[in-house]
Formats: sequence, C-alpha cells, structure tokens
Amino acid sequence: MTRRTALLLCGLVAVPFTALLLAGQAPAKPLTVEAIFGHGPLIGNPPDEFAWSPDGKRLTYLNDGELMEVNFATGKPEVLVSRDKLASLTGAKASETDRDHRERYKMANQLWAPDATHLLFNANGHLWLYDLNKSTGVEAGFTGEASGDDPKFSPDGESISFIRDHGLAVVRLKKPGTPMTAVAPAPSKATLNGEVDWIYLEELETRSNYFWSPDSQHLAYLQMDESAVPEYPVTDWIPTHATVEMQRYPQPGDPNPAVRVGVVSAKGGKTVWMSLPIRAGQDYIPRFGWVDAKTLWIETLTRDQKHRGIYFADAKTGQAHAALQLSDDKFFNDKYDVLVGDGSIVLPHWGDGHDHLYLYNYDSGDPSHATARLEKQLTTGDFEVSEVYRMDAAGKLVDFASNEGSEFDQQLWQVNFAGEKKQLSAGAGTHEGNFAPKGGAFVDKQSARMEPTTLKLCAEASKCSVFWSTRAVEPYCLRTPQQMTVKARDGTTLYATLLLPEGATGAASVPLIVNPYGGPGAPTVINKWHDSLLFDELLAQHGFAVLHADNRGMGGRGRAFAQAAYHNFGPVQLEDQLTVVDAALAQYPQLDPKRLGWWGWSWGGTFTLYAMSHSDRFRAGVAVAPVTDWRNYDSIYTERYMSEPADFASGYREFSVVNSAANLKGRLLLAHGTGDDNVHMENMVQYVQKLIEAGIPYDLQIYPRKTHAISGSDVRTHLFNRILAQFETYLKPPVASGDAQ
Repeated sequence: MTRRTALLLCGLVAVPFTALLLAGQAPAKPLTVEAIFGHGPLIGNPPDEFAWSPDGKRLTYLNDGELMEVNFATGKPEVLVSRDKLASLTGAKASETDRDHRERYKMANQLWAPDATHLLFNANGHLWLYDLNKSTGVEAGFTGEASGDDPKFSPDGESISFIRDHGLAVVRLKKPGTPMTAVAPAPSKATLNGEVDWIYLEELETRSNYFWSPDSQHLAYLQMDESAVPEYPVTDWIPTHATVEMQRYPQPGDPNPAVRVGVVSAKGGKTVWMSLPIRAGQDYIPRFGWVDAKTLWIETLTRDQKHRGIYFADAKTGQAHAALQLSDDKFFNDKYDVLVGDGSIVLPHWGDGHDHLYLYNYDSGDPSHATARLEKQLTTGDFEVSEVYRMDAAGKLVDFASNEGSEFDQQLWQVNFAGEKKQLSAGAGTHEGNFAPKGGAFVDKQSARMEPTTLKLCAEASKCSVFWSTRAVEPYCLRTPQQMTVKARDGTTLYATLLLPEGATGAASVPLIVNPYGGPGAPTVINKWHDSLLFDELLAQHGFAVLHADNRGMGGRGRAFAQAAYHNFGPVQLEDQLTVVDAALAQYPQLDPKRLGWWGWSWGGTFTLYAMSHSDRFRAGVAVAPVTDWRNYDSIYTERYMSEPADFASGYREFSVVNSAANLKGRLLLAHGTGDDNVHMENMVQYVQKLIEAGIPYDLQIYPRKTHAISGSDVRTHLFNRILAQFETYLKPPVASGDAQ
C-alpha cells in the first residue's frame, strides 16, 4: 500500500494547510450543499458541444446562451451570435425528459453548412438557418414544415434532412417554397425510420440512424420496428389529471426492436433493404455508413454480444456479405465505433486482452465483394485505448486516447498505419479530444483530480491556447485524497482514494463512508476532475472520511478485469470493496469500524442495497435510483453480463437485491425520480414492498418528474442535504463499546 500527504488546492497551487496558517492567510472557505448545487455546478458548465467548419478552420460552441467562436490567431473566444439573436431562434419549451436526453446524449444543437457561411440551429426540434454574413436567421428551407430532430446537410449543401413524425424528411434549400418531401415516412407509431430509440441511445451510444450518400443522391437509414417491444408507463402526477407516456423498453428476455438498413432516394420512392443474416427482434445494428456512393458498411452484434460482424452491402441490390467477423466467449465491451474509408477499416478490440486498435484492408475498387484482411495491430501494450476520434484514411493516421504510461491518466495520441505513435497532449491528468474533420487542429479538454476542466485549442500538438477555465473552487482549498493500492484476494491490484477530515486523530474517532460505483464501465479512481470531489470535501468538513475504490468488473483495466462481472453481479464486487475497507481500517486507526456508511447512485445504488443485505457492517446507507431486480432493467445492458433470464435464472434471483431485502441491516434512505426512463420507478416500489413485508423501516425521497439524473439546483440541493442528514443522524455519535450495531 502507498499513502500520500494531504494537500490543499488554493490558487491552483497545492500547499500544506499548516503553511497557510503560519502565513496568516484566510482559512479555506467552508463548503455547503447550497454552494455546490444551489446555482448550477460550482465550476460552471464547461462547453462540451463543439462544431467544426468543414474545412477545419473555424470552431464554435454554445455557452450561456451565446454562440462563441475561438479565434485561431489569438486562441481566445469571441461572440459570434449574441444571446439576444439566439433567443429569437426558439422552439417549443423542452420537457424534463427532453432536457435530460439532450444533455446526457450530447445531442447537437448547431451544425455547419458545407459552404462554411451558414449554421443550422436545432432549437428543440425547430430548425433555423443562420447566415453568418448577414447575421440573420430564417426557418430552414423557408418553410415552417422544416422542423424535426437530427438535422443534416447533404454533402453538396443543397438540402437539409431531419426526422419528423418518426420518419425521414428532406427540404431543398436551393428552391425556396419547395414542399418538404417525406422520403421515408414511418408506416406506424411503432416504427422509427432513421430515428434512434431510447435503448440504442443509452446502451449502444447511437447518436444518429441515417446518413447521406457521398454524392447527395440517397440516404441510408435504420428502421426500428418496435411493435413487439413491451411498453412501460412513465407517469406524471403533477397535473390534476395525471398523464402517462408509454415508453418502448425491452427488458431481459423481451423482444428487441426489429432492425434493418434501407437505402432511399433523396427525392423519395421505394426503399431497398439490405439483406443481412440477423434475427429480427433479437440482434443489433450498432453502426453503419457509406463506403462509397454505391456501397454500405454495416456492423452487426448478436443478442448475446459474443459475435460482431462488419458487412459490405450493395446499395442498389441490397446484397450483403461478411467482410469481417469477431467473437468472444463472454461478451464484447461496449465500444462499437468503426472507421471505414479508402480501403481501410480501423476498429478497437480487446483480442489480446486489452483494448487496442486494429487495421484491416479491403479492395476499395470493388468493396461490394471485398473482404477485410488484418494488416496490423496498430497499438500494443499493457494499456487501454479508451476513445477513437478520427481516421484520416488518405493521410493514413488515427487520432485516439489511451492510458498508456499511467493507469490514472489519459493522453491524446496519433498513430500512423505503420504503427508509429506520437503523443499529442501534454501534462498529467485526463485529456479528452475533439478533432477537426480536416487538418491537425483539435480541442484538448484537460482536467486532473484536483484541477477542474481546462479547454485548449491546439493548432497542433505543441501549439495550444486555453480558451476556457475556472477558478471557482480556489476559495475552498480542496484537499487531495490519499491514494491507496490494495491487493484483491486473487492478487489483482485494486486502486482507491481516501479523504480524511482535517486533523483527524485518535483511535476509532472518524466514521467512514464508502462511495463506489462498482458496476461495468469507466474507472472512477483516476486523475480526473469530478464534481463529486466537492461533496466528498463537504462530508470531510462534517467529520466523515470518504472512500472510493474500483473493483473487478469495472473498465479501463483490460478484458479479464472487466469480464469478472460476467455472471457475477455482486459477490466479486463486494469482496473487493470489503478488502479495500479492511485495508483502510488497518492503515488508518482513526477510522471507526463500527461507524461505516455506504452510498451510491444507479449501479452504485444497487450496490448499496447489495452491501447492506450481504454484510452487517454498515450502519447507514443511501441508494439513489437503484435497479432492484435485474429483470426490470433493459435487455442490451443486462444480458451482456447476465445472459437472458431463461439461461441464468439463478443469477437473476441471487443478484437482484429485491430478493435479499429482508436481510437488510442498517438505516436506509431511498431516492428516485418519478420520471426516470432509465431505471424505472417499479424498482423502488417493488423493493419498498419487500421492506414492508419484512417489517424493516426505511426513508423514501421522491422527486416528481425528475429523470435518472435528478437534475436541477433545487432538487440537487434537497437531495444532497438529505444524504448529509442521513449520515449525520445514523453515523454520529460514536457507538459505545459493546453497543449493538
């Protein structure tokens, strides 16, 4: 195990707390829940939706109601379209769910035209075309009919396409007054032509389901037939007469959307369907696109997520053949992006035990009959490729991110098709990239555990200028948590952080709160800023120690580490967390083993309930938006790790906390949003029923209309005050020797 001296973050310089006192400086400003959440995020909202002009020479982003452009000469942001002008381009008021989806799924609200002189704004589905030369905006296509979502310019810039009434529509820009053309209207409300449904948005990270051909003559789109998918009622009880929105939501074992890819003329007409060997209502099509103006590439994934294929299809005849096939004996991780062009395919895959980039070649002269041949594994080593941003097929380059060099950091890299790499980013921490479609410019979003987000425009790797940063946290002098390294029972290295109250001394004097995520996905114990650090500091100022640990079954550590979650949704994760808890108690005697708490959100909320019903060590806990029965959650996510219920009935029974609720120990606070379309309210209701049957007391906090994020200053302030009160009430005062837990 290792430990590090606690530091303070003041003026972006880390100095010992005692040095501040000796220097006569003002002590750190105390944190409050209101300061953290009462006016939006304390550090503000760093821009995260960037739009590059087609030539890669202009960069815009939306910030606080204004459209900003970063000046390439100075590296500084300038107002391109004022707040007043943008305010006039408004659509219908977005619902709580719409706002949540646009933020969570990063839906584009601005789009550059191919001529680089116009921008298209999507104001909640109301489309406005803004002329940068004239500083005026008009309804797209000069007709009120041009409203919908997921708008796109045709490559020649003469048309705009969008989703309307669940179907695909096109408006001709060069012919004002031309009626909108419904090129692929949806035949029923249960059919989506080009539109993305919730499960593909959430679990396959699909952001668009249609694409223009390179010659602007056709559109390829995914059709989703959801008629067999069960519906879930999302109820709004605020109106006098309650309303219900029915959501198509496949649960484990249910029929999935039946999907197929079609090609239709931009003028409308008959769709040509691609012939693929997939099972309707079972298998998935995560990604697809155009190889050239005559050929499509299509990625398929079997329902058990053990077989992944890339197909080439003739857009005119629909005939398709397998170009590439991959398989895994447990599951593929949730990375589906494929880069195809000019005879090359680049895709991430963990075939050698780590996520790396593989380069395949195909015959670009006759792609409709070509197969892909492995040319080279572009990256190798004991690290993970975490994101693939861009392939320049002509220049034979790939831009990506990885944790090479440190499991805690993430850097931006470029590799050529010969496998030669160069690092693009500099400085410790986590770097996330956003690359121009042409040229070498990119945005570097950098943060570290004790350094909030900084945004830099980089003309190239060595020439970067900061255009957004914050100093909002400086008055609070945040302290660096202790870094811990612990060995799991099987010898696997586990990483954790521990934040202790300032000056904590004395045997068993400090209550400890465990706050893991624990589920599949990205690691949390990394060198990256997260707003949760602020609440950790608040808890520490109230006398609590806070422990975060990454257990087996999470991501970022290779295939074996991640696949520990296969058919194991609780035992191995809890074992690792308890191992880290015991290590912390042994190393820091000021921690009180009789005053342990646990809290988490989503999978972490489920983990709270699992820990409190499979261990008697935790006196208090908080579970926010937990899955309580894995049969309630969605098919893609759950079956990846748990298979279908008919194939793993014992796991669904043993790992669903609703079945162990009668064994719950300690005082529990449950919290859920009634508008949660991710983890539905039925999870909470079913769990509460089991607690009532077992005669176990509980506290329940409901947030009307709120989604899985439970966002908004008022409700976030309320929720985190409730979490703080839960631990203040049940982890203080100390338990006297011999008292029952």
